Amino acid sequence: MMFSLRSLLALVPLLHLGHAAAAVAPTASNATAMRTYNNPILPGWHSDPSCVFVAEDGPYNNTAFCTTSSFMAFPGNPIYASRDLTTWKLASHSLNRVAQFPEVRNATNQQFAGMFANTLRFHKGTFYLISAWINTAVGLPRFVLSTTTDPFDDAAWSDGLWVDTPGFTIDPDIFFGDEEGSVIMASSGNPIIACRLDVTTGKTSEPWALWNGTGAGGTEGPHIYRKDGWYYLLVAEGGTQLNHSATLARSKSLAPNATWEAASGNPLVSNRGTDEYFQTVGHADLFQDGAGNWWGIALSTRGGPELYNDLIFPMGRETVLYPVSWPAGEWPVAEQVRGTMKGPLPTISGPVSEGIGPVVGAADVVDFEPGSSIPNNWIYWRAPFNPDTFAVSADGHPNTLLITAARANLTADAAFNASHEGLSAVLRRQEHTYFNFSVDLHVGASIVSRAEGDEFGISNFLNQDQHVDIGIVNLPAANSTSLVSHFRVRANSVRYAPIPEPITKPVPCAWLKGDDAVVRLRISPRNESHYEVFASQGDKGEAISLAVYTTALLSGDGAGTGGLLGVYATTNGATNHTFDAYFGRWRYEPVAQVIDYGVVVPVEGAGALPV
Repeated sequence: MMFSLRSLLALVPLLHLGHAAAAVAPTASNATAMRTYNNPILPGWHSDPSCVFVAEDGPYNNTAFCTTSSFMAFPGNPIYASRDLTTWKLASHSLNRVAQFPEVRNATNQQFAGMFANTLRFHKGTFYLISAWINTAVGLPRFVLSTTTDPFDDAAWSDGLWVDTPGFTIDPDIFFGDEEGSVIMASSGNPIIACRLDVTTGKTSEPWALWNGTGAGGTEGPHIYRKDGWYYLLVAEGGTQLNHSATLARSKSLAPNATWEAASGNPLVSNRGTDEYFQTVGHADLFQDGAGNWWGIALSTRGGPELYNDLIFPMGRETVLYPVSWPAGEWPVAEQVRGTMKGPLPTISGPVSEGIGPVVGAADVVDFEPGSSIPNNWIYWRAPFNPDTFAVSADGHPNTLLITAARANLTADAAFNASHEGLSAVLRRQEHTYFNFSVDLHVGASIVSRAEGDEFGISNFLNQDQHVDIGIVNLPAANSTSLVSHFRVRANSVRYAPIPEPITKPVPCAWLKGDDAVVRLRISPRNESHYEVFASQGDKGEAISLAVYTTALLSGDGAGTGGLLGVYATTNGATNHTFDAYFGRWRYEPVAQVIDYGVVVPVEGAGALPV
């Protein structure tokens, strides 16, 4: 692939290898003030956002709730909550039990599949989340609807209800507020289509056409709103890359053959054709807060068009917030998305107290204490095939995470079949441009089989097609058949960047002695385009650098996931044995965010930036 001058200079150290809520009068609980804030509000992989603000009296008064796509990740369909619109806490996952939707475990080997583009709405005390389940290996996309009356409780979410899906279409929207009192479901297409939906049975009417868009192509991600006697239709256009945008039309009716008028100021929001640091802005949604102020959210990719074209966006698509002005009877007008913005934010500050947590962007300090569980923000690639694969503080191994090794490694092989086996890995989102991610590998207690190929370590993971693994693996010693523990750094990136040759080097013998021997592995960015990996003997001595790799290995041109960080264990294909790997002292330390060219925002209390 081609590299710009900026990227070529960076290659020097490269591895040689709802509807709208009704406006209410401001009160002490919904007062606002013009304040500056930074994007993204949901940093890291948080694509295809949809939000609703609950302003009415009740347990969720003056709270915004947002959801984003989860694709093959489990738990899936995350719900985040905020009362100040800038501090967000994980409230729940609408897909959190295999019994809710068994296909999430074993339906497909595909990587670009799973739960796409949720819409979240609130109506008469109930939250509705509708999503598209994609498994094109066996058929067309299918829509799934889940409901809850308590978005802060995983267990309160219903099983998935299959919705009659009108042909090859994705990105379902659900709209309460039709003049006839029925529920309207809109979805992607040229034109956008709509049908009536029975939310109790999943049955739908014959679809009809709404709007063709402005001609930019890729018309998807529809959302319907009703305001001042008009129905407004917001859609994504221009594809998911640098031409991404959000455009608007309106009509006096949702009926078939109704006339739709495009906004003269289209697009509502887009950074196409600019050099703005935030690019690919689109797939938007709108909501009104408790003080009557309008807001937009959208997905975006940081780095500017030059780095985007070089595939340097390791966090993928993130969620941004922008103010919207929407006078009565007129078209809404949005501010251009930038890293620093100002708007009438609610004066309430701090995270909500409810929910499963943690706060988005918080550090991970996890020591796997006895009686604790895997943190709620960690995810698996598909639901675990066998939940017993993972255990916190297993018998005789306090303060560790046990992972029983899978046959398949993180790439898998031609024999891999998700209906019969899974991956032994658990991960969390990368949420900062600069960070330190480190985990202790208990080498004295792990790899007890001493078989060739046994491996455990940490991974910078996008999907099974794209990841960089830093492991300790049993390999033959030089000029010998005896097995020696080696560090190995190897990457897989089948589409977008040349794959470097693996780097292997023996682990120092002194680091392996004793049942309590520990090796610490760490990933730290040098800059936006290159990450460095280190190893040390736990807390002892200075860390040694193992390799530097380009983040282009972890970026996909267009829609998709974002960077994950986690741990894994595998026999690399061996079927005649397994082994138990033990991990401890998991740390994800936020350091800083880059929110514009040369604008670096340090995280309070974090360590120094790389020199």
